[in-house]
Amino acid sequence: MSSIASHYHERTKYAPDTIATKSQGLDWSKQPSPFKEYKLGKTLDLKPYLGKEALENLTPEAIAWRRLSQMLYCTYGITAKMATLMGPPVYLRAAPSAGGLYPAELYLISRGTALLPPGLYNYQPQNHALLQFWDEAVWANLEQACFEPEILKQVDLALITSAIFYRSAWRYEDRAYRRIFLDTGHLLGNLELAGAINQFHPCLLGGFNDQAMNELLYLDTEQEGVMTVIPLTDSTPSPESYLTALPSPIHSDYALVQDGELLNYFHQATQITQFQTPTSEVSQTTDKYNFPFCLKISTQTNPIHWGIHLEELEQTILKRRSTRAYTGADLTLDELNQLLHFTYQPADYADQGLDPQPDYFDLSLLQTFVVVSGVTGLEEGCYYYAPHAQELRQIRFKNFRRDVHFLCLGQELGRDAGAVIFHTADLKLAIQKYGDRVYRYLHMDAGHLGQRLNLAAIHLGLGVSGIGGFFDDQVNEVLGIPEDEAVIYITTLGRPRVR
Repeated sequence: MSSIASHYHERTKYAPDTIATKSQGLDWSKQPSPFKEYKLGKTLDLKPYLGKEALENLTPEAIAWRRLSQMLYCTYGITAKMATLMGPPVYLRAAPSAGGLYPAELYLISRGTALLPPGLYNYQPQNHALLQFWDEAVWANLEQACFEPEILKQVDLALITSAIFYRSAWRYEDRAYRRIFLDTGHLLGNLELAGAINQFHPCLLGGFNDQAMNELLYLDTEQEGVMTVIPLTDSTPSPESYLTALPSPIHSDYALVQDGELLNYFHQATQITQFQTPTSEVSQTTDKYNFPFCLKISTQTNPIHWGIHLEELEQTILKRRSTRAYTGADLTLDELNQLLHFTYQPADYADQGLDPQPDYFDLSLLQTFVVVSGVTGLEEGCYYYAPHAQELRQIRFKNFRRDVHFLCLGQELGRDAGAVIFHTADLKLAIQKYGDRVYRYLHMDAGHLGQRLNLAAIHLGLGVSGIGGFFDDQVNEVLGIPEDEAVIYITTLGRPRVR
């Protein structure tokens, strides 16, 4: 029997002959609220610190508040309001979310600083505030739940991301677990960049005692769970001070639960109770595929310039929107190269103040394929992107517009895009390295990469939209992607249609 992660992946695949049975009407009377409310607590308003007053005119305390306020706002703040035909309006946030459902929650834990007394804080995006719902010291409990990493002895603040499962499952049912982690990855992508803008270095921890972390935040474990722990430093920490990814057990003996129960069952199965070192901490430093006699196109280009003090990056984060329709017009090869460069070559942006080695769980497990339907100067077809060599390697010659339209469940975004990026992973090998918990890591890393693609595209005036619903197996068959590669995420890129 396969592991529970492989079983979950197979159970939640979309296929042409079963998609109708998986598509049920939404019960709008049960639409979940995108905001978490606490009946008691002290509210700390962050809005006054979003101004653009010159730093030299601010007190050290005001500067500290601004750093924290702007980082949280750029990570997960509400940036627009959109009316809907049914139900309440959708409040759009800095990070994208499938269906505008926003399952992720953001917390802050303070050891005790001049600004924030010890305790637990929930970020309230609806009014851009921190709500302190627990005012006692809990830092020792945090260290214990995270298996005592050295990084937590060096900092005073840590962000926590959690997820409320039903917010996404209301629409996407058991497959929502995939989307929850993609959405968390979007948030992590924003946090990495917003941290750099505001002189924070987020340190990503994906391995912790789940039960202890859930109890620390007083979460209802039937409905929600902690996804990541993120200590915040003011400088680059030593790599030895923490491990980003820890393995969980591999569960091959599992119950065959009914549809609708699989998400929670799988989540419980991926939890960690004790520290275990990964089998290998060395990431792959060479590109996985080098197809013989294939056409190879260099993607090397000049870095995108994000402005003085990264001001253009901050503006891009706050104005980002998922594109609803493309014109079908071509992209240029230079535009595609710049998109890939910002996403996969972070070291080239260190001189602008960005992190040259941002935290991912394990990028060596993810592969990238690019379907080119309309890129001036580039032949139509499917390419493997080799990030270390910085080149596209063609694996199939064909115009795939009609095929991608089908693979993306008939969404016109797939048909009209100039390029479509597929993130994949060899799920079997990934599970061998990190156990069933790797399913979390793969999707968060793919979402993180997807958010960098989002921001680069918006900055260049292009359209971009992520797609988490697709015919899984047919992607490999149609595009010629190796069968071992499970499709994790799709990002479409094109010229936006103005409506």
